[in-house]
Amino acid sequence: MSTEATVNWEETVPTTQEIEQKKPKIGEQAQAQLVQRIKRLLIEQNAVLVAHYYTDPILQQLADETGGSVSDSLEMARFGKASTANKIIVAGVRFMGETAKILSPEKTVLMPDLEATCSLDLGCSAEDFIPFCDAHPDHTVVVYANTSAKVKARADWVVTSGIATKVIKHLASEGKKILWAPDRHLGKYIQSVTNADMLLWQASCIVHDEFKADALLALKEKHPDAKILVHPESPYTVVEMADVVGSTTQLIDAVKNMPEQIFIVATDNRIFYKMQQDAPNKILIEAPTGGVGATCTMCAHCSWMAMNTLQGILDVLEKGTNEVTVEEGVRLKAFESTQRLLDFAAKQ
Repeated sequence: MSTEATVNWEETVPTTQEIEQKKPKIGEQAQAQLVQRIKRLLIEQNAVLVAHYYTDPILQQLADETGGSVSDSLEMARFGKASTANKIIVAGVRFMGETAKILSPEKTVLMPDLEATCSLDLGCSAEDFIPFCDAHPDHTVVVYANTSAKVKARADWVVTSGIATKVIKHLASEGKKILWAPDRHLGKYIQSVTNADMLLWQASCIVHDEFKADALLALKEKHPDAKILVHPESPYTVVEMADVVGSTTQLIDAVKNMPEQIFIVATDNRIFYKMQQDAPNKILIEAPTGGVGATCTMCAHCSWMAMNTLQGILDVLEKGTNEVTVEEGVRLKAFESTQRLLDFAAKQ
């Protein structure tokens, strides 16, 4: 069963081009100076930088060079928790900072830009979501990690794209009905491979939602030997064309481990940095956001991720601004649903 839930929010999203154009242009020497100042402050403040795969390559490189982490959202938070650092700088979007705080309440969590958010988070506000859950008390509430702390606090389970299918299969085997949020495409994909009884919230990732099956088919005809890698937040017509459907980490591993040399990649194009790092001889082609109905608001790169900059990192280190806080009652409930995932994953 798939039932649509109403999503009430006004879309006022800056385009990626607008964000990129607003960034001040700096030369190589100035950039190198920024990097050195940040490296010094990270050491002085016992801070660690964790960066998502979708951030600017210079930030991913900085995280790598300073002993931080470049990873998906949950691993960013887990790395921060395991680190001996007492300050975590999160280069990503708001829910990632909150997840880091949920797992590390004793640590200071800072973000380059607190306005950097996510359409999945915006499309599933706690004010709308909690009453919807209350109206379906016979359902187990499973939410994607791309949600606010308040939404995680209402959930029974928090999952990542990499393990969501296994969790849903497990719950379905126990005869449970699932209330899934927020990504409708990921929910539909999971439902298609598990046959679980799922009630789907109807939000989507504004980046992955732009990939178009008709244009992807045309691109595949030009590169018949290419393997198609798709993140399951993409429309189902795109997912159906994939040779590999997986999380960010799973897609990176596919490029690294598969014998093929050419890959068409349907996810945020900043993931190419890590893919090229792990498989420098492979050819990577960006999946098209053109085609029927295309708007190219994001053009395969999240505008909110683009808000993360070197200057932003330097500013929070120098000024201590942009601290992420989560009310303790909310944090404890969100920790419970997140820890349930970590315990399940440890047994796999």
